[in-house]
Amino acid sequence: MPDTRGDVRRGMLMLLVAVTLFPVMDAIAKELATRLPVLQITWGRYAFTVGVILPAILWRHHKALWPVPSPWLQLLRGLAQLAATFLFFLTLTYLPLADTVALAFLYPLVITLLSPLVLGETVGWRRHSAVAIGFLGALVIIRPGLGFFQPAALFGLGISLAGAVYLLITRRIAGQAPPLVSLAYASSISLVLSSLPLFWIWQPMAWADWGAFVVIGALGAMCHGLLIHAFESAPASVLAPLGYAEMIMAVAVGYLWFGDFPDAMTWFGIAIIASAGLYVGWRERLAG
Repeated sequence: MPDTRGDVRRGMLMLLVAVTLFPVMDAIAKELATRLPVLQITWGRYAFTVGVILPAILWRHHKALWPVPSPWLQLLRGLAQLAATFLFFLTLTYLPLADTVALAFLYPLVITLLSPLVLGETVGWRRHSAVAIGFLGALVIIRPGLGFFQPAALFGLGISLAGAVYLLITRRIAGQAPPLVSLAYASSISLVLSSLPLFWIWQPMAWADWGAFVVIGALGAMCHGLLIHAFESAPASVLAPLGYAEMIMAVAVGYLWFGDFPDAMTWFGIAIIASAGLYVGWRERLAG
């Protein structure tokens, strides 16, 4: 039997690098949002992501680009990805980076809720209970009625919903195209859709802003490429818990870049969401 421990360790390392870089990309987007429309930043993220990945796709997988498998599902998947990115960047303009990432990490719980409808999977009472507890964690972060509530926190809940739809469709069409080709489809659709309103919202940019667009586009392509290779190298059950390291990195980047540090209640909410997500992942592993 071949020794796969090296592959697993490599997959774990690639995932940790990806979740370390994602908050850096998010911080750049948050900085840009102080002077540019969020939709323009979203467009820049996908314009330069496509610019980075397209040459590699054309070189390695050009024969797999056409015909597009399940075109309507691909369109819906690209729309869900665009919505998740736009809502994430929009939430960053109002909330600290760590709070936004924590709310976005409700997506595994939303997947658990939607998977019986979309994938026909059976979800027991234990996972439903964990979902309810996870959303209580979100309420601890949002704190409605206690003077801390930001209406923009509701956008954070929209991130998890859009992200869950994106991942559920990804599961549904898995195997129909190479992962990098599926990434190219979703990113290209997001680019086209985000380009439609640019005529009305475009703001002039300095050269530094264009440079920031290049960086967030390259980081987006790099991180998603690392995630694809990570999940090809190691089981999802091994990698899923490591994904929550992104929350810790978001706290560090938010503090060093913007001076934001979560208070005790926010840490408590983050811990609840992470615990619920880890429990759901563990129960799914047992069910599998």
